[in-house]
Amino acid sequence: MRTLSKSSGVSLSLAIAALSVSGGAVAQQQTPTDPSVVVTGVPEPDLSTMAPGPEVKGVIAARNGDKIKVKSADGSSVVIAVLDATRIRAGSGPFGVGRSKLGADALLNGLPVTVKTLQSGAGLVAGEITFRSSDLKTASMIRNATDQRFDEQTAATAALRGRFGDIDKYNIKSTTNVHFATGRADLSPGDKAQLCSTATTAQGMENALILVVGYTDSTGGDDINQQLSEKRAARVINYLQQSCGWKPWRMLTPTGMAKADPLASNDTPEGKAQNRRVAVNILVSKAVDGM
Repeated sequence: MRTLSKSSGVSLSLAIAALSVSGGAVAQQQTPTDPSVVVTGVPEPDLSTMAPGPEVKGVIAARNGDKIKVKSADGSSVVIAVLDATRIRAGSGPFGVGRSKLGADALLNGLPVTVKTLQSGAGLVAGEITFRSSDLKTASMIRNATDQRFDEQTAATAALRGRFGDIDKYNIKSTTNVHFATGRADLSPGDKAQLCSTATTAQGMENALILVVGYTDSTGGDDINQQLSEKRAARVINYLQQSCGWKPWRMLTPTGMAKADPLASNDTPEGKAQNRRVAVNILVSKAVDGM
């Protein structure tokens, strides 16, 4: 009877170990084809296989599941699907410098966006969505209401904010528009009287908040119009608080929408005059409206 030497025993052990590892590797490779394994769900389409679609610029007007509706400056709207593979980025500097990657929960109503789309059958899919960090901050503050606090109003503010959790859950009770000359942010005597009248009306509504949004016509560049619309909104806010007695803790953070969402065509002087405005909206939560 042949006796294995110590060295032979080591070789045999190594051979058995190698065979075990090899067998394990084969088993792992065969696992996906195991008929007992069932894969469910519909895989997302591969973005790299899709044809480029149009670039869409506008404001997110609505959101439903994995779809967003973007409203352009000309008033048209387009529905775009957002996938897990969609790149969502916020830029903090010029030319997109300092961009950070974000999730789909950053796509809030009222957020100005630029969407690079892809064709998917009869619809559009978002390949990349970009926006400015400052616009995201503004949209977030509008959604969650102002975070301003004053010592004498801390308790009242906390109680009110607890009932106003989401801008989408507000009813707009009325809207007052004040208008401006081209390139200006000055309030006329008539506008000032109208603003104080609006504040008095809102004072008579329990739990009312005011949301102020500034706009421009199509004259001038995008950056200048954005700054001008914000300046107009801020001017109205200051007058409502300082001269009309409206409490800051009942004011949502103002925002500027530049030439987006025009009331009339920018092709005529009359239409442009209507679009150079600040909208003062009186809001009441749907949860308490009518109570």
